[in-house]
Amino acid sequence: MAPAHAAYKTAEVPTLKTSLTPCILDDDQGQLGVLAAQIRDMGYEAIATADPEEALRLVRSERCRLVLADAHLAGMDDYEFLDRALRSDPGIHVIVVNGENTLDLALEAIRRGATDFLPKPIDCTCLKRTLEEVAALYDQRRRVRALEEQLLPDLEFHGVVGKSPAMLEVFDFARKAAKHYTNVLIAGPTGTGKELLARAIHQISPVSQQRLAVCNCSALTDTLLESQLFGHVRGAFTGATDTRPGLLEYANGGTVFLDEVSRTSPSMQAKLLRVIQNREIQRVGSPEVRQVNVRLIAATNRDLRAEVLAGRFREDLFYRLSSIQIRIPSLTERLEDIPLLTQFFLRKYNEAYGKNFAGLTRRAQSVLLQHNWPGNVRELENAISSACITASGEFIDLNDLPEHMQRRGPRSLETEEWRPLSLDDVRKVHIQRVLTMCQGNRLRAAQILGIGRTSLYRYLKRDGQECRAPEESGRASA
Repeated sequence: MAPAHAAYKTAEVPTLKTSLTPCILDDDQGQLGVLAAQIRDMGYEAIATADPEEALRLVRSERCRLVLADAHLAGMDDYEFLDRALRSDPGIHVIVVNGENTLDLALEAIRRGATDFLPKPIDCTCLKRTLEEVAALYDQRRRVRALEEQLLPDLEFHGVVGKSPAMLEVFDFARKAAKHYTNVLIAGPTGTGKELLARAIHQISPVSQQRLAVCNCSALTDTLLESQLFGHVRGAFTGATDTRPGLLEYANGGTVFLDEVSRTSPSMQAKLLRVIQNREIQRVGSPEVRQVNVRLIAATNRDLRAEVLAGRFREDLFYRLSSIQIRIPSLTERLEDIPLLTQFFLRKYNEAYGKNFAGLTRRAQSVLLQHNWPGNVRELENAISSACITASGEFIDLNDLPEHMQRRGPRSLETEEWRPLSLDDVRKVHIQRVLTMCQGNRLRAAQILGIGRTSLYRYLKRDGQECRAPEESGRASA
């Protein structure tokens, strides 16, 4: 037996010793000493205590990730320690030890969040197996975090993070587009990172050493936007006390990013078309024509094809801008990226705020995956940023997330206004919702619905809606 025991300690224990430090909590000193000796013989550096408050301090200070706690402690109700330990650290493992061995007691402990339930007297084989399982799980999570830290730089595309097939396709298309000095149209819902992608394209382009100018077309009136882009001469309008070049001159030889280009007026669209076609501009109030050579990267959260059909956007400008078109999916279309994005933002705000959070608890992660993310990646970043300010401990928990996320439960049809519908009406409503979500893009809607585009057209024609889908999509995204 001795050689086998020695072999076990030399072959298996060293990894466990360094990864897990159990805390033993029992107000029976005799039982405490026996259990501590048994666990040390298994190769773990155990900490024994009869004081529940000391055990809670060990949990809060992160010295122990596993507690073996007697269910009946002096001065505490049954499972009170378990409840307090999980409130202090939802990621802690607690093994409840009880002198009574009934199925109801075991189920109650598990329901309250215990990792396992062991009856007294404790069977060494069962205890050893439980400790090994917890140690293996703890080591696995630690290795996964370490691997994610190593992989994160490889999954970051110049500030844009993603590992989903949809985002990897976006990155690949952006790399190809960046090599050529041509205009690019980036489409996608608000908050998905269109400006970040535009900056990434510029950074890996042949003109990366030249300037990148950013213009938010939706934030300026038509007059101010013209002055911002084309510049003006002194006296051109009230307040023009000096001559200033516009962004197109400022970034000559480089890139100009036009955010929300769909919000520009028809007259401004005509002037942008002239820039693209003739590579020339005129400052406001000046007859002089100046030559410029800039790459335009435009972004929009609307379906420009629908805007063209509705007469709100010039068709010729649309084709000039969209010689290469990249669509960034919404966050709900790439939920598998949420853990990676969360880790990226955690690292960012750990550095910014001087914190050291290791991650999120399982229930906090579950809430992030169930949220509908109307604000997309920007909303996720804001949630992690605020949680890093208010949270304490090693992990960010559910209570650290914004209040509206804490209240939200899993998506359910019960939360919607319901009325009995025929199957044809259900199909009709569902198709319209998918079209609205896709901003009128019928090809993408057909892909999501799992039908051919011809079948979609047939359904729309049957419902008398073949002309309404683009218009409704334009109103929905306005």
